[in-house]
Amino acid sequence: MTDDAGGTGEPPTTTVPTGIPALEAAARTPRADMPELLVITGMSGAGRTKAAAVLEDMDWYVVDNLPGQLLTQLAGMLSTGPGGVHRLAAVVDVRGREFFADLVNVVDSLYEAGIAHRILFLDASDAVLVQRFETVRRPHPLQGDGRLLDGIAEERVLLQDIRERADMIIDTSDLTVHDLAREVRLTISGPDEEALRVHVVSFGFKYGLPLDADHVVDVRFLANPYWISELRHLTGRDKPVRDYVLGLAGAREFIARYVDALEPVLAGYAHEDKRYVTMAVGCTGGKHRSVAIAEAIAAELRNKGQRVVVTHRDLGRE
Repeated sequence: MTDDAGGTGEPPTTTVPTGIPALEAAARTPRADMPELLVITGMSGAGRTKAAAVLEDMDWYVVDNLPGQLLTQLAGMLSTGPGGVHRLAAVVDVRGREFFADLVNVVDSLYEAGIAHRILFLDASDAVLVQRFETVRRPHPLQGDGRLLDGIAEERVLLQDIRERADMIIDTSDLTVHDLAREVRLTISGPDEEALRVHVVSFGFKYGLPLDADHVVDVRFLANPYWISELRHLTGRDKPVRDYVLGLAGAREFIARYVDALEPVLAGYAHEDKRYVTMAVGCTGGKHRSVAIAEAIAAELRNKGQRVVVTHRDLGRE
């Protein structure tokens, strides 16, 4: 097949070094939504359970204590279609006993089958592992009738080869559970998924407080549009009501000062590994003032770089 210029579709041979084949004319761009398989392994007591919980919070499908031989079959669950499993994490460790011994060969088979995967290895010093096992008063899975250190030493030998294959290694010796959670998020997905998720919900006090609210704001100090006949049938989502509420004395000042006051609060939540925060904004019926103010607060938070979702709990209940 020739191109419009009468060529063969290949780059001129003068641009290709000797011995190196020309690139495909239509090279495929890597897909951003390709499914991911993550193998979590490492020393017992190093934080595998916490890492798995963090990944679940990040919307990964997590399977714990999976026999290594089932990894290839498990990867068949991955899908790019709607409703499919896009991110799958499997915790594979020495609890699998004889099923764990062949993990390196299983990982090689994943590579040979073209299954994209990464390995996260969690480690800690022997002294820290001993302290953690003594704190929870549980035996090491390989301890048997021997000492705790015997089990740790045997596990290190078993894990040596897979540790060398690991794409990411996290030493948890000096990490708190919150530090470990942050490290896992940054290691697996980068800073974007480290961001806090803020849910701003409007509600009516006559229907009760939202049970999951972390902060509650009462905006009944503002005049109620309900008593204006032209606005009564509208909601805080409608421009006439929104303009009326935000035009009231003190409304915009309140929003600005409240959002400024939230900055250190949200930063503190993130530092303490609280990833989901609910801000509730209430008025009498949850139809006018709370809706308009909730939308305005959410807009200001987005302007400051926060990830925000808005819900109006009681709209339509009157």
